[in-house]
Amino acid sequence: MIKDYGKHYNDLTRLIKELGSSIPETIGGFNSLHKASTAEGVLSTQTKELIALGIAITVRCDGCIAFHVHDAIEAGASSEEIIETIGVAVMMGGGPALMYGCEALEALNQFVVLQ
Repeated sequence: MIKDYGKHYNDLTRLIKELGSSIPETIGGFNSLHKASTAEGVLSTQTKELIALGIAITVRCDGCIAFHVHDAIEAGASSEEIIETIGVAVMMGGGPALMYGCEALEALNQFVVLQ
């Protein structure tokens, strides 16, 4: 079954905000960590998002794939850069990463159409 990654991204964003109402310090802390970790530095935000995407593929996290494909595009990553990131993740994670790499490719295809 093909996921609707735009909807998945929006649903997770809404749920994270809802969860933040119940545990604001935890979600606020996570959001601060995310901002600090992906801020421009020696590595660009784009590079950091591509690294996060590669990890998301190898740990098999659908939600993380949706977020990091979206955020990599927002940070200026090209389709070719995302596809190469998928390739590295497959090399590191084997067959299961190949399946989740296909999920990331589908997310990329959907998000590129939305632009």
